[in-house]
Amino acid sequence: MAWALLNSGKPHLGEATMITLTPNAVKAINRFVRTSEKPVAGLRILIQGGGCSGFQYGLRLEEEQQMDDTELLIDGVKVLVDPISYTMLGGLTVDFIETLTHTGFKFDNPNATSKCSCGSSFSV
Repeated sequence: MAWALLNSGKPHLGEATMITLTPNAVKAINRFVRTSEKPVAGLRILIQGGGCSGFQYGLRLEEEQQMDDTELLIDGVKVLVDPISYTMLGGLTVDFIETLTHTGFKFDNPNATSKCSCGSSFSV
């Protein structure tokens, strides 16, 4: 899984701070980008307050990049991360799961000290 830091005021990202997208996640993201009715500047991965454990993950296709975003190119996917989320996403792996009972993105974050049973929220 290749990645590169494209544009950021942050120091160089090392192995421990890398965000990884699995092949299934890349395939799903590319499908969403292709079928978007609006132009896409990149995929935003963010942390927001909420969920039963305190924080939850967010993903959305962005039409515009913000000035303070860290921009990552991960297996051809342009990922945008705001400065606050950036501090909690080092080592994050994003997967896309399709089963009979669940379809969606799954997050594995080594920074999480606990997470809820459904896996959609966490605490640090």
